Amino acid sequence: MDRLVKPDVKEVHLTFTRGRKCSATFRLSNLMHTMSVAVSLSTTNPSFSFPHPFSILPPLSTASFSVHLHQPSDQPPLSSPPDTILVRSSMLPTGKAHPDDLRRLFSKPGPHVFKDAAIPISLVGPHVVESLFSPPRNKTLEVAFLFSMAVSACDSSDLNSLLRSAASLGNSYFMSALIEAGAAVNHRVRALESVMSLAIQSEQIGSLQVLIEAGYKMDPSLDRFLHEAAKMDRVDLMEIICLGFTDIDMNSTNSRGQTALHVGANRGNVEVLQFLVSMGADPDIADRDGWTPLHCAADEGHEKAVDFLLDCSTFSKYAVNRDGKTAFALAVEKGHSHLYNGLHLGEALHRAARMDDVHSMKSCLAEGAEVNGRDQNGWTPLHRAAFKGRMESVKLLLGHGARVDLLDDSGRSPLQLAAEAGHVQVAMCLTAHGAKASSKVKSLESNLDCFKNHPPFVTSSCQQKERA
Repeated sequence: MDRLVKPDVKEVHLTFTRGRKCSATFRLSNLMHTMSVAVSLSTTNPSFSFPHPFSILPPLSTASFSVHLHQPSDQPPLSSPPDTILVRSSMLPTGKAHPDDLRRLFSKPGPHVFKDAAIPISLVGPHVVESLFSPPRNKTLEVAFLFSMAVSACDSSDLNSLLRSAASLGNSYFMSALIEAGAAVNHRVRALESVMSLAIQSEQIGSLQVLIEAGYKMDPSLDRFLHEAAKMDRVDLMEIICLGFTDIDMNSTNSRGQTALHVGANRGNVEVLQFLVSMGADPDIADRDGWTPLHCAADEGHEKAVDFLLDCSTFSKYAVNRDGKTAFALAVEKGHSHLYNGLHLGEALHRAARMDDVHSMKSCLAEGAEVNGRDQNGWTPLHRAAFKGRMESVKLLLGHGARVDLLDDSGRSPLQLAAEAGHVQVAMCLTAHGAKASSKVKSLESNLDCFKNHPPFVTSSCQQKERA
């Protein structure tokens, strides 16, 4: 005979609960028909203990024993290989003995002591699973074994909650394992964020891919994934979202009526704005307070975002919010003077140059308008004044540093425009400031011949106006 008693389990499952004392029970049976057996219990880890480490089992009897994790802890004492309960036994003909006698009996090794069993202690439950998430552990067979044991004691509610925790940490390895164990990717808890939202907030692409591949179904009335990614300036996450949910509404709004463009504009995330617009987002949509994305960018002083939105929007520059304010008005309120030109002054300067409104031009330039600022066609104010033959405006602009060599989107200079329109005096004035004729305009040569035929008049006129 190689043992006197037999345990009823191959391993003991101890459900670990964070911050509490934990215990598990198992049973031992005496295999002897006529003789009592003394039993000694010990463990390989001093964190575990027994209320009664020594016991006596009558013949063919069975008794229950408990093992305790006696000190409450925040982390389970995991080990690999697992800690074990060591069961030793010895025949006890008298059937009676004092605990001290039993202690002395098992303290002396020899053939009278049988090593009946080494029962592994498996720590199980959701708190054990969660302890494997953080700090990060390597994806080894050891961790896989610990996980498989711990998750065996988790019900569906535990699994769904654990999936949310793993998603928050961006741990795609454990997310996949939990889904395989039965966690529901589409389970929602009222008033709490979806598991996909948590994965997005973790900023881990792998987490999103796990949920998409597992069949996550987006709820258009609740999910605002693009808003969340836009807030974090993560275009790569937005790409995964759009690939995974091809029918996603690029103009969906949150509770404030804001689109993802509003969110990106508010934070000045230009790459986000570029991506959203390229995917069909409308830059002219206003939220419930009448704010367009341009209002948001202007209010926060985000120059690059303002420039982009001005280029791609149709009427946002002129839109007023519920308080009757344009994006320019918001910029003025906040003192974002670097935005004045793009939002208003540049356009006003162009308009004044076209109308030869010198007073307004001086006002615009004094407030910070860019003298060489371009419009949608690449024209500067000097292009406009030259084309219209506005001599006073041309002189004012030249006096404020307007460049005569800038070309518009069609490759034409202010001199070429003046020549094409037949404004001889303006063309001559530009030439006097260093403008060079181009062969692109066929009528230019004949106009220059006209200049040569009237040099005293033109030169003196231009000089007089320069002195004025």
